[in-house]
Amino acid sequence: MIQPQNHLNIADNSGTRELVCIQIIGASNRRYAHIGDVMVAVIKEAIPNMPLERLEVVGAVIVCTCKELKRDNGIIIRYDDNAAVVIDQEGNPKGTQIFGAIARELRELN
Repeated sequence: MIQPQNHLNIADNSGTRELVCIQIIGASNRRYAHIGDVMVAVIKEAIPNMPLERLEVVGAVIVCTCKELKRDNGIIIRYDDNAAVVIDQEGNPKGTQIFGAIARELRELN
């Protein structure tokens, strides 16, 4: 479960290293975000000489959470850290690779 002011790692090669959640996209009073939810975030740490810079506001999709995800068949999925992928206005990832395992639920959400 991700809420505003949470720090997240990056799971792609877009040039950022750490994000902080500002707002969860959806209902105005939504408190938590889970895998597959879109959020607005600010870049707190970036790699030098890359297109994305520190303190830039970007959109991101959550791909990993420490809070477990329970499937209908009873399997529980839990990751080691909270991670996100930076996306553009159309919803396409800004990086060319995504690192780590991606949940089936995220693939179904497209």
